Amino acid sequence: MTADTPSDEAAPPDPTLSRLSAALGTLPKRGPPPVETWNPPYCGAIDMRIAADGTWFHNGSPIRRSALVKLFASILRREPDGRTVLVTPVESVGITVDDAPFVAVEMAVEGTGEARHIAFRTNVDDLVPLGAAHALRFEQDEAGGLRPYIHVRRDLWALLTRALTYDLVALGEERVIDGVRWFGLAAAGSFHPIAPAEAA
Repeated sequence: MTADTPSDEAAPPDPTLSRLSAALGTLPKRGPPPVETWNPPYCGAIDMRIAADGTWFHNGSPIRRSALVKLFASILRREPDGRTVLVTPVESVGITVDDAPFVAVEMAVEGTGEARHIAFRTNVDDLVPLGAAHALRFEQDEAGGLRPYIHVRRDLWALLTRALTYDLVALGEERVIDGVRWFGLAAAGSFHPIAPAEAA
């Protein structure tokens, strides 16, 4: 086989990925695209999935190009009916999300008590400071373990890794709220309840 002969194993470009990328080609690259202002027709679901660990898959294979993952992550939108879609000015397509669309992989902490500042970096390099616009929420998994999430944007959340969960819990303290003792986190000017102290 010569250098000019394509490999039999080379997969042709996927038309859905190419179409989405092309529709975004002329948009400004500063900040997330304004997907909340776009109202294109819904063109059905495609075989794309975000696994619980943040890995993106297309047609069952992981997408290994980080630049492409970041591009698609920037045009995610959660619809009122609960669907997660990729949106361009000309179309929207549904995808599957196993848990949260993002994973928080790094945490920076400065200060103590309610003057403490906490910021997170996601797997697609969003920088998310804990605060009114980026709240924490806490859920329990099937085994009763804690699953913290940080709001990134547009009702899209990042699941904290297990290591970050341990680091976050290590910052916790107990306070009484309306006569109930809670375990929670003081930061960003307020106290963020995690669970009743007897259950923590």
